[in-house]
Amino acid sequence: MLKRCAYVLKKGKEVPMGNRERREILNAVERMSGEALRTLAAAMARDVSGPTEKQLTFIGLAGMADPVREEARQAVKKFKDASVKTVMITGDHANTALAVARELGIAKDPSQCMTGAQIDGMDDETFKRRISGITVFARVSPDHKVRIVQAFKSLGNIVAMTGDGVNDAPSLKAADIGVAMGLGGTDVAKQASDIILADDNFATIEKAIEEGRGIYENIKNPCCFCSPPTSARL
Repeated sequence: MLKRCAYVLKKGKEVPMGNRERREILNAVERMSGEALRTLAAAMARDVSGPTEKQLTFIGLAGMADPVREEARQAVKKFKDASVKTVMITGDHANTALAVARELGIAKDPSQCMTGAQIDGMDDETFKRRISGITVFARVSPDHKVRIVQAFKSLGNIVAMTGDGVNDAPSLKAADIGVAMGLGGTDVAKQASDIILADDNFATIEKAIEEGRGIYENIKNPCCFCSPPTSARL
């Protein structure tokens, strides 16, 4: 947005935008995103009949909060106890993503965050070496999501991917287990997935894994009242 703005609105008047004003705006974005706010910039054009590509007037910023669900925080903790790694992949600003990840217990410091631009600067081998220590991916595109899934799989991980939009379909398909949102998910995302989450609640995934592991353990270790399976010789 700033690249398209030549003016800024100050006290109701349009004044030329200089380097000082740009720094103030960028600093405000950094501060707001660091508080886990999604920032939205607004600008206007006085004369819509002429070229407005780089002649917009910057109006201001708005910050939108998306509070973390308590059950999601508890689910991440249980995942960690169960040796399940939780990774956040988002199109949000890196600071916003990191702030939310800290609230959830997914990340602690910026070294655990990687942006789409950084991914583009790495070849596949370098990316695979770096990815193990990353738990937050910000400012990513659909292509980045697929590359992230494939990199984790190449390291021997079983990858489950959640998503709800049309752009999530390729990564849902690439994952070992694609999980689409049943309430807010698009039909394309649902068709590309293996599982549909009926309540759109991240904590439900934790409960499903717990139940599945219990069933698996019961199959592996029959109770003492059951006779061990016998083999017949032909």
